[in-house]
Amino acid sequence: MSLLSVRDLSVRFGEATVVDKVSFDIHAGEKFALVGESGSGKTVSALQLMGLTPEAAAGGSIVFEGREILTMNDVQLRALRGKDIAMIFQEPMTALNPLFTIGNQIAEVLMLHEGLNARAAALRAVELLAQTGIPEPARRALSYAHQLSGGQRQRAMIAMALACKPKLLIADEPTTALDVTIQVQILELLKQLQREHGMAVLMITHDLNLVKSFADRVGVMQQGRLVEVADTATLFSAPQQEYTKRLLASHAKRLVGDEVVNAEPLLEAQGVRCRFFIRQGWFRQREFVAVDRLDLRLARGETLGIVGESGSGKSTLGMALLRLSVAQTDGSIGFDGQPVSEMTSAQVRPLRAKMQVVFQDPFASLSPRRTVEQTIVEGLALHQPQLTYAALRDAVAAGLSEVGLSPAMMSRYPHEFSGGQRQRIAIARALVLKPALILLDEPTSSLDVSVQYQVLELLASLQQKYGIAYLFISHDLAVIRAMAHRVIVMKDGQVVESGPAANVLSSPTQPYTQRLLAAANFTSA
Repeated sequence: MSLLSVRDLSVRFGEATVVDKVSFDIHAGEKFALVGESGSGKTVSALQLMGLTPEAAAGGSIVFEGREILTMNDVQLRALRGKDIAMIFQEPMTALNPLFTIGNQIAEVLMLHEGLNARAAALRAVELLAQTGIPEPARRALSYAHQLSGGQRQRAMIAMALACKPKLLIADEPTTALDVTIQVQILELLKQLQREHGMAVLMITHDLNLVKSFADRVGVMQQGRLVEVADTATLFSAPQQEYTKRLLASHAKRLVGDEVVNAEPLLEAQGVRCRFFIRQGWFRQREFVAVDRLDLRLARGETLGIVGESGSGKSTLGMALLRLSVAQTDGSIGFDGQPVSEMTSAQVRPLRAKMQVVFQDPFASLSPRRTVEQTIVEGLALHQPQLTYAALRDAVAAGLSEVGLSPAMMSRYPHEFSGGQRQRIAIARALVLKPALILLDEPTSSLDVSVQYQVLELLASLQQKYGIAYLFISHDLAVIRAMAHRVIVMKDGQVVESGPAANVLSSPTQPYTQRLLAAANFTSA
């Protein structure tokens, strides 16, 4: 008997059918993966398993341990969620409560479903954070979501989902924001917990390498339908459907040439040091150095890849270079011949059109109250006030087309798009001003493999056409290998290795870089 049996599941939002007669089974202790492009219905199918799409009309049958989920009331669903079926959401910043510490949020689950008292739940929360690889778990348990890096927030979500040892864990892009070494840790952790507790896992992901090294069986979704189901070895060696063959053939190839030589420098930094001051009690605070005396140079038309584990200082460095960091920043930063480190915020503002950012979490960086058109047009209207309304709309339409979205979508809101589509909107917003520099902070982490390669091709072609420079922050070494001319490897706020991408990623000299590459090879095995 199956732990979970789904038969002819259909989900509609208004007149739009996003899941169309999907059927599959998951057995106790099994690792089952759903893959497919953004918007194929993977996440909606998973949300419906827990009754988390109340605004949708659902048909068919979802039976969990002999119980029909589609006919459960709210009380029954609340007892099911977290205890028997738990979920790791794709976007941890929006899933975590910003008003409560990470430890409190994990402890709440334990007190509600396990009956632990506050002290026991708090101690168990620290243990769970340690299991997921978060450094200094006791201190991080007292932190709020905004005080953690993207990868650390995702690990906190995983700890929360695993708190009650559920029978079925739904993992929606569980390693999206994690660097390769932590990916390995999380995969091994999930496998260990599954062996110990017989837990089944439904993994939703666009990372086919992760599926290959983790799942027992795979289901492939396309436009709301389940087009192919097979055991992992068979699917990867002998796919039956053309769509599956195209997915498996999609991977990042080298898209740029060798080093950019003799190019005019665009961004130069010397001795950059970023510090945060963390309160400890009423009258004490502790200094935390996130970036420690770092030098770098970026030429026009060049891509500098910045890699390293979560918390190594990558994003803090990027924000500091663009004068967007809340950290106290020392050192010298020059952009386009101007000493931006010595300028006031008002003096830097006119330069913002030349330096844009694509953030890691598109849902958090897009206003839920603005349409796509309003989101993309805002920067244009501010920096190019001479443009007419018709010209602004034309620019928005062209920007959406460039990132593979229909201009007809400009009247829609962010919640109406998949995670990958939202990231493409964020990229269009940055590209529409044709800036000299774009900081790309994990820009493809939420994209499926085929769309990921399309976006990388787009970025490479725009760089060649307009001479745009990229600061490319990523934990995906395959993406860095495809896009970067040069690479710097960061650990604990310092550069441990740097040089041409081909050299660093093929023949690293430092043990830390060698470990990163070994972990990347493990997840692609």
